[in-house]
Amino acid sequence: MHTRIRKLGEQLGVPLYRRDGRALVLTDAGREVVRFARELDGRTRELHDSLHGTRPTAPVTLAAGEGSFLYLLGEPIRRFVRLGARGAPLRLLTRDREQMLEALRSGEAQLGVAALEFVPDDLACTALLEVPQLLVMPGDHPLARKRKIRLEQLDGERMIVALRGRPHREAFARATLAANVRWQVAVETHGWPAMLHFVRLGLGLAVVNGSVELPRGLVGRPVPELPTTRYFLLRAARLSAAAETLANLIEDRTGR
Repeated sequence: MHTRIRKLGEQLGVPLYRRDGRALVLTDAGREVVRFARELDGRTRELHDSLHGTRPTAPVTLAAGEGSFLYLLGEPIRRFVRLGARGAPLRLLTRDREQMLEALRSGEAQLGVAALEFVPDDLACTALLEVPQLLVMPGDHPLARKRKIRLEQLDGERMIVALRGRPHREAFARATLAANVRWQVAVETHGWPAMLHFVRLGLGLAVVNGSVELPRGLVGRPVPELPTTRYFLLRAARLSAAAETLANLIEDRTGR
């Protein structure tokens, strides 16, 4: 395989990969070749299926985070499958934001959904919805009686937070630092379901996106001092008819 890739690079006149220790890493040209190959494979399948009148064999691939699949995309995915969506199979990739962007740029995915602070220049984006950030706590917590939460009210609280370095954790840390609010780490974990689980166990409080569905026994209150979260639908340069159908269903689900 390495020999074939090297020979292809020689034919194209550009290196397609470089060595990084013992690993091989695609160059920018290599990623472009991969994207082109995946797009060509999809278009070839579409042509074959059209000529022979068969069901589509090229899958519609959607990349998104676990929270987006759980709380935003369930209904459009259900409708896509039930409608038959032109018969195309559906492939779902659980990816974080950076991995989702890479999947689109490499041609691994046709559609992606993520919360973004900045819209990338090289991808087509459609704003889906904007939600506040919520402080989640048990219903009998003293702060549950408040309609809104001020950051100063979190001073001294034990918090269930994302892993260090994750965008949500860093944004929360910056905001509380600027407000001179000191909180304690109760649990570091990954994903909204895990955070909510530990809140239910009474280990601390958590700040989550307003799109999250809260389990019974927990309440959420908006924290206006924290920035709202904006979700976007991102598209590859070219979409199949089935992928366009799924994109429209996602936009309809979010009220556009």
